[in-house]
Amino acid sequence: MKKPMNFHCGKILKALPAIFLGLALLVFVFQPSYVRGDSSPVILALGDSLTAGFGVPAGESYPARLQVILKSRGYPHRVVNAGVSGDTTAGGLRRISWLLRNEPAIVILALGANDGLRGLPVSQMRSNLERIVQICRDRGAKVLLTGMKVPPNFGEDYSGQFERVFSTISKEFKLPFIPFLLEGVAAKRELTQPDGIHPLGPGYAIVADTVWKALEPML
Repeated sequence: MKKPMNFHCGKILKALPAIFLGLALLVFVFQPSYVRGDSSPVILALGDSLTAGFGVPAGESYPARLQVILKSRGYPHRVVNAGVSGDTTAGGLRRISWLLRNEPAIVILALGANDGLRGLPVSQMRSNLERIVQICRDRGAKVLLTGMKVPPNFGEDYSGQFERVFSTISKEFKLPFIPFLLEGVAAKRELTQPDGIHPLGPGYAIVADTVWKALEPML
């Protein structure tokens, strides 16, 4: 696994109010929306604002860009964006059974960032993620797990425990794994919004490419 990228702590702390506001909004973003009778295999992108595409037009979110990649490569899959700004692993666990009505072939699990930014117990985050993975598997869906990092001001102990949760779960369930969803984007001013966290359009394009590299072997 690559070494954690250094975040600009000041930017992260200034961004926290915006992230908490996102939790209050709880805006579901589905791109494209669920369509009954559509026989195309579904890829469900389950996540928070990084999946929803906070701060950019819907067509620039990573799931929307992933849909373009799939189509350009001749894959029939339909991507459902189930990103909710401010969502935590607990929120994802509450939503997953309902979201599985889409009968996805693959679930991209990208939750945990907001757990970390709130300093929530790592043990609970792990339990929530494990339950989500198991529920998906019980419904016949493959899971692509993505990891996240927290700012260094949370301390080495918490940061280390937080990051290990993702790698541990990937090994436990033998899941395809992306160690850091924002690899190549985080802390790069030209790729992130003023809050220092959420990507700009070009940043989301990099995220989509990162996800695609791990996703393609699963198709």
